[in-house]
Amino acid sequence: MELIRGLHNLGKRHRGCVVTIGTYDGIHLGHQALIRRLARPAMLLTFEPMPREFLTPDHPPARLTSLRERWRILQAMDLDYLLLLRFDERLRGLTGEAFAQLLSRDLHAASVVVGHDFKFGRGGEATAASLQESGRRLGFKVEVVPPVQVQGERVSSSGIREALAQGDFARTRRGLGRPYSMRGRVVRGERLGHRLGYPTANLQLHRRRSPLQGIFAVRVRGAAATVLPGVASLGTRPTVDGTEPLLEAHIFDFSGDLYGHEIEVEFVAKLRDERHFASLDELVQQMHRDAAQARQLLNNRE
Repeated sequence: MELIRGLHNLGKRHRGCVVTIGTYDGIHLGHQALIRRLARPAMLLTFEPMPREFLTPDHPPARLTSLRERWRILQAMDLDYLLLLRFDERLRGLTGEAFAQLLSRDLHAASVVVGHDFKFGRGGEATAASLQESGRRLGFKVEVVPPVQVQGERVSSSGIREALAQGDFARTRRGLGRPYSMRGRVVRGERLGHRLGYPTANLQLHRRRSPLQGIFAVRVRGAAATVLPGVASLGTRPTVDGTEPLLEAHIFDFSGDLYGHEIEVEFVAKLRDERHFASLDELVQQMHRDAAQARQLLNNRE
């Protein structure tokens, strides 16, 4: 799969694809159903930042997947190209008709596959039905894919965010078709965990708003040849007056140097909410309890 950043980087070989369009946050079973409808050559057109992040910067939606995570997941699917457009005022201001012309003029799209709830263009004026009408005039077909339901519930990114906020990882897994995880490169921290007897591999969230917060039993990939059990904290670390969200994963019985390594942290179960402790001694005592609970829970699920 080739990453194309911006329309100006489109070449002749990129034109004439079957195109699907959307934010694709989470790449859940509904998104996967759209991708399966694509014929080759297949292109996914997506946006960064996500439109709702741009439109509501003070209250953005919790983000299920970073661009790196989306790229990793999509690499395993039958896609030839990932076209990434920067969502900005110019793109926001396109009319539905102008967006349809972009698909025809710049992409020479052979056909377009969208979900039943597709909306784009100024004020969301481009819907699946209006895109079909534009496609008839401009020379490309539009297939509208119905929603995917699992156990009577429509699969959606908002539903998965809700399940994660509730610590319902079984419902999350049903919607995604896989366990929920976060991926990133390990960065150096303040080494407080090391001094307290719980060294951690730290992943920064940057500007991303997480759908999760608290203490979790986890499994970690990328630290060794096998998947390793652990316990993780995701939050702002109120006991030490932290302000920036951070994912800190303590891997049981592991002593290697992971700085700069890319790891994936799979969330298995929520143990508790993050809270402030009066002293580091109280925090350490709770960390002992968290680690013991996580070990027992993970052993029972092997």
